[in-house]
Amino acid sequence: MSQPTVPLLDRDTAPSDVHVELDQIQAAFGTVPAMFRAVANSPAALRAMWAGFGAYGGGALGPALGEQIAVAVANRNACAYCLAAHTALGRKAGLDSEALAAAQVGESAEPKTAALLEFALTLVEERGQVDPDAVQSLRDLGWSDEQIVETIGQVALNLFTNYVNVALGVPVDFPAVPFRGA
Repeated sequence: MSQPTVPLLDRDTAPSDVHVELDQIQAAFGTVPAMFRAVANSPAALRAMWAGFGAYGGGALGPALGEQIAVAVANRNACAYCLAAHTALGRKAGLDSEALAAAQVGESAEPKTAALLEFALTLVEERGQVDPDAVQSLRDLGWSDEQIVETIGQVALNLFTNYVNVALGVPVDFPAVPFRGA
């Protein structure tokens, strides 16, 4: 395993202005995962990331769908860290192994969910340049504008975490999950 390219800070070595966030992360996970320890090098980035997770955790999509989106984006971006972490979090949110494996490639047994996951992956592939018909297709399936906008936000947050983990070589501290091809 290679070394991360930034130090993995803990409460004793992190800037004092992120101690509140690190304490909240510790309380939520029972530990401070390596990703947050890497991001703690930037108090602004840690606050933004943690606030984003908090906001979407109580959002309109719910935790299970949020984890399916995260797994799909992580698989597409070859982020082993996020794939492992969000698979574990997806299990905690009630998803089984089959649903999580399907989500990796933007699939679901539920057609409405599959359409939203496909949209999320199109956002990644096309860098947000989606056809307006794609948005309307989601509305036609019953997705609200709130849920569509939240999907875009969750994709963006997951791109942020994918980029942090891949670019900085953050070691995976969750059970590994194999990538799946599309």
